[in-house]
Amino acid sequence: MPHILIVEDETIIRSALRRLLERNQYEVSEAGSVQEAQERFNIPGFDLIVSDLRLPGAPGTELIKLAQGTPVLIMTSYASLRSAVDSMKMGAVDYIAKPFDHDEMLQAVARILRDRQEARQASAERPAARGAEKPVEAANGEIGIIGSCSAMQELYGKIRKVAPTDSTVLIQGESGTGKELVARALHNLSRRAKAPLISVNCAAIPETLIESELFGHEKGAFTGASAGRAGLVEAADGGTLFLDEIGELPLEAQARLLRVLQEGEIRRVGSVQSQKVDVRLIAATHRDLKTLAKTGQFREDLYYRLHVIALKLPALRERGADVSEIAQAFLVRQCARMGRGELRFAHDAEQAIRHYPWPGNVRELENAIERAVILCEGSEISADLLGIDIELDDLDDEDFSDNPMQQGTNASSEPTEDLSLEDYFQHFVLEHQDHMTETELARKLGISRKCLWERRQRLGIPRRKSGAATGS
Repeated sequence: MPHILIVEDETIIRSALRRLLERNQYEVSEAGSVQEAQERFNIPGFDLIVSDLRLPGAPGTELIKLAQGTPVLIMTSYASLRSAVDSMKMGAVDYIAKPFDHDEMLQAVARILRDRQEARQASAERPAARGAEKPVEAANGEIGIIGSCSAMQELYGKIRKVAPTDSTVLIQGESGTGKELVARALHNLSRRAKAPLISVNCAAIPETLIESELFGHEKGAFTGASAGRAGLVEAADGGTLFLDEIGELPLEAQARLLRVLQEGEIRRVGSVQSQKVDVRLIAATHRDLKTLAKTGQFREDLYYRLHVIALKLPALRERGADVSEIAQAFLVRQCARMGRGELRFAHDAEQAIRHYPWPGNVRELENAIERAVILCEGSEISADLLGIDIELDDLDDEDFSDNPMQQGTNASSEPTEDLSLEDYFQHFVLEHQDHMTETELARKLGISRKCLWERRQRLGIPRRKSGAATGS
């Protein structure tokens, strides 16, 4: 069980944070100052230190030296954001702005502990790596992404080529595919690795605040602006700015961002003066920016500025055997995090993981396995504990092709000449789904269950209620 030290002088915040971490299976110790932490604990012995920046006596950054390599996560208010970035330059692994929500803190803690564990494993395995093992080791260690299918190997090659440059990168892929992991790999392999990586989810900031959050504001720029404040672009000066879900950025903010890319300068809201910034931009989206640009929902000039280098992340369902490899890694990680003994997947769970199309991608897979580890009472995880919507009958049936539906199907209803292939599919499914299982429908259509699910999604055909078909 990971052991975390909290250093925070405000008792209410310290106690609340302790309860939050303990509820999530972490061992927690606490102190009210750097001096108290030194007197009571062996600081390098912890797995992670979470410290407020401003403390009585020595500041939280003093713990970076005392930790001797143990990661330090700095907590700070938005008003002292500049100081937080400075603390990262001193060696803090990351910072989190107050007030933070519980999920944000837990995600930061889990990510830092995971990165530390993977770095240790990569360091231990590197001397033993030989020949053919090198690409996979590099993918897991140097790049930090699990998976060895051909599409991912191609992506790793592009990351290594692009990372050392200052070129703007646009990462495309469905939600949950791991776009932030790619951004982090690009940063860590760049000459800016020791400078901050500032991550911003454009969809999570209210539209009325996004310009102020990104570009900062001067005192009195708007109601409530009682003091000037640096924005996140300014905080990323010298490092990397990662804008996730950039397709949600309002047009006004897009114009300001374009100026950053073209001129290398920003102007705070309410200011008449510009200032230079040295920022590498990495953007990500699950939306088609080119189409948005054509319809006026996204600036076309900004789109072409972003589209210097485009990296496409494959969906999990397109990654073949990677899904089993990722699932196993998540299982080991969750067992360690929750202090569980070694668990394994039952045969039906392995089959379900391979067959299910994972519309939520890697994020959905991770959540399913976390749920299964929590609920598992023995040493083996069964398919029903994963909580995914898949029929467990006939999972071993590999007889149908994964190719799209063919004209020469043996289905009982013949297509009429005036129906397209997709019309026929919709007609057949709606006619027969009340008395056939998903397996029987797929077999009759000559396609796989996975392909059947994907076509349902694309055509908007809901599944019939569970148990409505006979023989299910």
